[in-house]
Amino acid sequence: MTPPQRMIAATYQQGGRFAIQPVARPTIGRDGILLRVRAASICGTDIKTIRSGHRKLADGQTIVLGHEFVGTIECVGPDVCGFEVGKRVGVAPNAGCGHCDACIRGQANYCPEYTAFGIDRDGGHAEYVEIPGRFIAQGNVIELPDDVPEKEAALLEPFSCVVNGVRVSRIELGDTVAIFGAGPMGLMHLMLCRIAGAGRLVVIDPAEDRLQRAMELGCDLAINPAGGDVLERVREATDDRGADVVITACPVADVQTLAVDLLAPYGRLCLFGGLARGSPRVPLDTNAVHYGNQIITGSTGGSARDYRIALRLLAAGRIDLAQIISEVFRLDELEAAYGAALQSPPGKIVLLARSA
Repeated sequence: MTPPQRMIAATYQQGGRFAIQPVARPTIGRDGILLRVRAASICGTDIKTIRSGHRKLADGQTIVLGHEFVGTIECVGPDVCGFEVGKRVGVAPNAGCGHCDACIRGQANYCPEYTAFGIDRDGGHAEYVEIPGRFIAQGNVIELPDDVPEKEAALLEPFSCVVNGVRVSRIELGDTVAIFGAGPMGLMHLMLCRIAGAGRLVVIDPAEDRLQRAMELGCDLAINPAGGDVLERVREATDDRGADVVITACPVADVQTLAVDLLAPYGRLCLFGGLARGSPRVPLDTNAVHYGNQIITGSTGGSARDYRIALRLLAAGRIDLAQIISEVFRLDELEAAYGAALQSPPGKIVLLARSA
């Protein structure tokens, strides 16, 4: 009997074991697609999983990491319609049960029974990934236009999360928007808020190189918390009114506490960056919310619809995601790529197939 084909993958076992190791090449069912990964990126969630585990993983469960990826269809099951071998596609990574209220609304990422690549099932930080029929049926497999580069398309999934975050923030024309965090997600929020109509954009981050990048991408005021009182600086810049919208694009408990203080009357706070397991509970000044008529919301992940919106913006040239990439590695350089990602780089780490 011929042994199964193997491929190198970035894996995580719940309980703390991260490894770059050979795994079996996936097989597909009658209603599935075998995707050859052409480009992928490493997410902060991948790093947070390596360091703290993930709530959806069972003890001892091992998965291939990676929920941000695009590829070329290598093989289709006999029951698959509408997809051909050789097509380039992106994949929205969250699929729901298909029949709960969240799924009916097209928000599978909020389904109580959702499953996701690189979260609780094998993802795309390997040469191949299996796309089950559940993802195809729910519209998660999306053809890429010929003129969309795979390197930028690998960032469509995180950008779809930003689409979700900006939507729930309810940005109005002329709003002052304050963004905590000038990492990749904060910078994507900055870029999208600009075209969503924000009048003034403030970015807060303790790293000067990241603040400089934010200024290059259109930030109006960059604040390093080490250089002065953040609340005072924002109040001064807004005639003591505060920010109409605050987005916390970083997983820091103290930032979430401060964010409420920055809000103007009728302001909206989006808690975008989730805290790691074991983080302290965040105190909330409920009187500030009450008397300020403020709204506190959150967003997590993105839906297949958000992914399609992200793709349309990228294809139309409205967003240049190449500006968010800091380093590019080959897929067979997973160890080096993760080594760079664990050092908190200023931009996204992208993996490309050897011939891409």
